[in-house]
Amino acid sequence: MNIDLFSAFIIGILGSGHCIGMCGGISTMLTSALPQSINLPDDTETTKRQKRQNILLATGYNLGRILSYSLLGAIVGFTGSITAKNIGVPIAGLRLIAAIFLIFLGLYIGQWLMWLNKVENIGKYLWRFISPYSKKVIPVNTARKAVSLGLIWGWLPCGLVYSTLTWSLASGSAYTGAAIMACFGLGTLPALMAMSIGVVQFKQLVTQPAFRKSMAIAIIIYGIYSITIAYQLLF
Repeated sequence: MNIDLFSAFIIGILGSGHCIGMCGGISTMLTSALPQSINLPDDTETTKRQKRQNILLATGYNLGRILSYSLLGAIVGFTGSITAKNIGVPIAGLRLIAAIFLIFLGLYIGQWLMWLNKVENIGKYLWRFISPYSKKVIPVNTARKAVSLGLIWGWLPCGLVYSTLTWSLASGSAYTGAAIMACFGLGTLPALMAMSIGVVQFKQLVTQPAFRKSMAIAIIIYGIYSITIAYQLLF
């Protein structure tokens, strides 16, 4: 597997606690939008059928979310390739920027330095126009509505997403940029699926301060490593 794709997947896993702990609106929105299980014992056929439906809808939602990430990655990857070809910005220089953003991401997740909030604020302007469309697909009672909600919420302003997009920017192509964001989305999938279907124990683990800070430190270390690689390529 391409190292950039693998790295994006790992970033998704390491940062997924942030999705639940600090961007909990994603999972909360979906959970409230899903049909609630009927108040019957867990072993009834009706309750089991409802839970299977909710798993299906949660899967559709996350598929839509990952598709939006991939589209963003394609747009940013294409932009990076045009920048490199027409303006003469070296790809290695873009990779250096991506590595620096990784460090900012780690500091952000660890809540030691919140500079990425300023980047999120930029995305909030676009989000004001996109978010109202989510009301049209609630309640989420079909797979089509679930995918649509995911497509919309994939554009939610998020420092984690924006930091990973810098890797798409440095990828040199729309295709690779889309693949990077798809792998990132797959990395976040286990945590958000667990949250969507109500696995409380998983949420308790990933939102623990010690766990979050450990993941933040791991991202910072990887960011420093990525800087050394980018520097060698640049010089």
